[in-house]
Amino acid sequence: MNIGCSWSGGKDSCFALMQQLAKGDQLKVIMNVMDENQEYSKSHGLTQEVLKAQAKVLDVSIQLASASWSTYEKNFISNLQQIKADHRIQGMVYGDIDIQKHRDWEEKVSAIANIQAYLPLWQGNRRELVESMIDAGIRAIIVSCNHTLGLDFLGVEITHDLIPKLEAHGVDVCGENGEYHTLVIDCPLFKEPIHIKKGEKVKTDNYCFIKTSLIK
Repeated sequence: MNIGCSWSGGKDSCFALMQQLAKGDQLKVIMNVMDENQEYSKSHGLTQEVLKAQAKVLDVSIQLASASWSTYEKNFISNLQQIKADHRIQGMVYGDIDIQKHRDWEEKVSAIANIQAYLPLWQGNRRELVESMIDAGIRAIIVSCNHTLGLDFLGVEITHDLIPKLEAHGVDVCGENGEYHTLVIDCPLFKEPIHIKKGEKVKTDNYCFIKTSLIK
């Protein structure tokens, strides 16, 4: 089956994709939703440059949508319909684990686009999942996080040693509740790692971000 992936650039969508491809499906395209100016991706704050670099080492096309939060659903559906037409996909992979309203939404928008939603990580134990991601060879750094974690966690790689530190701060180790988001710099699906320059750290009223760019 030909599939696409709702690609955040982070560890969960990457690991979900790895699990789905292990069943023999073929990845044709990844899709990411950027802000209205297509400057940064939603939640993760990644640039087009970084996302396109990931697509290149995945050796697939990338569909960059743009939306405000108010137009997010409408634009997401239209882009799903576009990649279905362009790449003849039958399914879309999502990296959510156990938040039912997220699954409901993904199944709804996929159904409107007449494709199947696949959530390979669904109902997995969050700690076991993040440990499995690390063991599977996913290398990811934290690129955004809440104030509980703060600026010191930005740019830090997700490792087994980091897990107790996350737990000590009282956050979910997988970040499923939005405590943090990551950028995958290497994994078994990549032809080669991407090399990232870590830039300025920014603290907003609600969240913390680190600016990332490619080392060329």
